[in-house]
Amino acid sequence: MEQMNTRVTRAAWRNQRPRKKRYITGFDGLRTLAVIGVIVYHLAPSSMQGGYLGVPIFFLISGYLVTYLLIQEWETHGGVNFLSFYNRRVKRLYPALVTMILGTTAYITLFQRNLLVNIRGTVLTNLVYVYNWFEIHHGQSYFDRFSGESPFTHLWTLSIEGQFYLVWPLVVVGLLLFFRSRIKAALVLFAAAIASAIAMAVLYDPNNLNRVYYGTDTRMFAILIGAAMAFIWPAYKLSGNVTRSHRLMLDGLGLASLLGTVILFFNMNGQAASTYRGGMFWFTMLSAVLVATVAHPGSDMNRILTNKLFSYVGKRSYGIYLYQFPVMIFYESRVQNIGNHPLLNALIEVTLIMVVTEASYRLIENPLRHYQYGRVFSDVKRLVQQPAAHRVTTVLGGVAVVCFALTAVGFVQQPAAAKPTALQQTITKRQAEAQKQNEAAAKKQKALAKAQAESKKKHDKAVAFSKLSKADQKTAKYYFLTADELTSSKQTPLTAIGDSVLLDDSGDIQKVFPGAVVDGQVGRQAAAMPGVIASINQRGQMAKNVLVNVGTNGNISQAQADQIVQGIGRDHQIFWVTVHVPTREWQNQVNSMIHKTAKKYPNVHVIDWYTKAKDHSSWFVSDHVHPNDHGNRYFTSLIAKTISHQLSK
Repeated sequence: MEQMNTRVTRAAWRNQRPRKKRYITGFDGLRTLAVIGVIVYHLAPSSMQGGYLGVPIFFLISGYLVTYLLIQEWETHGGVNFLSFYNRRVKRLYPALVTMILGTTAYITLFQRNLLVNIRGTVLTNLVYVYNWFEIHHGQSYFDRFSGESPFTHLWTLSIEGQFYLVWPLVVVGLLLFFRSRIKAALVLFAAAIASAIAMAVLYDPNNLNRVYYGTDTRMFAILIGAAMAFIWPAYKLSGNVTRSHRLMLDGLGLASLLGTVILFFNMNGQAASTYRGGMFWFTMLSAVLVATVAHPGSDMNRILTNKLFSYVGKRSYGIYLYQFPVMIFYESRVQNIGNHPLLNALIEVTLIMVVTEASYRLIENPLRHYQYGRVFSDVKRLVQQPAAHRVTTVLGGVAVVCFALTAVGFVQQPAAAKPTALQQTITKRQAEAQKQNEAAAKKQKALAKAQAESKKKHDKAVAFSKLSKADQKTAKYYFLTADELTSSKQTPLTAIGDSVLLDDSGDIQKVFPGAVVDGQVGRQAAAMPGVIASINQRGQMAKNVLVNVGTNGNISQAQADQIVQGIGRDHQIFWVTVHVPTREWQNQVNSMIHKTAKKYPNVHVIDWYTKAKDHSSWFVSDHVHPNDHGNRYFTSLIAKTISHQLSK
């Protein structure tokens, strides 16, 4: 009888809910803030360069809620039901994740087969929540928005959360057993958070952000800070009966932290060294103050962040986050004028994301969250026997089977490696050629600088075309240059720094500017330029005239533009090429910044490639960004003409 009573007690304990459980509605507001930041960052990084910071807010909330609910369960029942915890987590997270993975893989198997590279590893590591480590070794930078983005890249966060959920009940129980003082337990967690932030700072490498950006050890501090808060600031123990002065203090801290969080959303660059050497940690601490004030029932912050819209978005934030990248990448691969109509396309993409999310929420997430999986075999049998009586379920089951079959096809057909496109082969070849040319070109720069100075002193008359050699006449005709323009270009020392567009044109540039040193890299963004400029200066290869071609791969802030100009030096003439990227929203922002920088610095001159090329789609390869051979003639011609005319003034 005693054994039977024990079993009954345990069964009752498993089914009993913790007391005093309070749903903190303001957390839906925080989730809304976080997901808006992430979405806007992905849609328009030029508008909100720190939107990626929504992820630490998600981590904070997860760390806080999961930990305080486990502590509450321990205090209420004298233990933690591990199986129940894991069951709730799996039923909440797995159905939508599997749906997204199967649907996305099926789509790329049918329509974007170039994304099948590493598809097996991508799918399998996501299913076991270790995808973030797979990304470190196989994925592209989170900030590379141009070079064939993967629709799975953003799932690294779910892997870190999955790893957290797996071990955290054990960690919490261990801390509760080992420490009688909750403050001591919180200090241990906070010390671990500091160690994680230090690891981020130490392991930071500007040439390989993946390690610190995706690593569990380097990103865990946000979850740990939230968990530490749960030990010393548990919502279920906080009283709403506070004095007016305490309420004002809580509200003041909450509003200040909310304002600071929003400001950093707009200003903290994801590729700046300061972000990884303390910046993201202090942002998380600031956001922790916001989370703490929202959790406190004596503060008005919970009410401020509670409304029907925030509740709607917050409850669907998981689905919104899940489906955002596939929708964006698939849509943008079909639409080529995003840069010319960024707001319209952003609205269309947000609408599509919300439609997909709502369908998933109603048909997948909510039903399966409460589904009793022990009935699956009987339900399948009933469905087969009476498909007409369960039409929606039948359709969903059919779609699932098709997606699963297409995923299997994708697994079988996964290429061993991505085949380089004709453009990639050309760029690689020209990069090697440019490096060889650079060695000889560096030696010519001093002689060219001296010859240029002597030419100015002599006030040479216009050069007759007939006086050019036959080879030079051919070059001038090919690039639409006059004899003066070609002669000036050949006598002009030039250092060219840029991205893949520059690399693609490097051979043409070095024909017109024989002494040009070309330093280009695929995917290069403005954030990398200061280091590149410092390296060129260190090698003594910075000519008096500098061609800058950066902005193809992402937006440029005023601070970055200033760093580039100041790094090169005001005693140099800088020629900055505007970008032609109609497939990306940052095109207009980058070009506006280039023009603004030219007005700010008298030694900066604009080479307006965008205006020259925008109505000539035949000048570009299929990506509408890199010029083809015909386009490179006009690209080189514009550079030579602009530099020649400016230097002749």
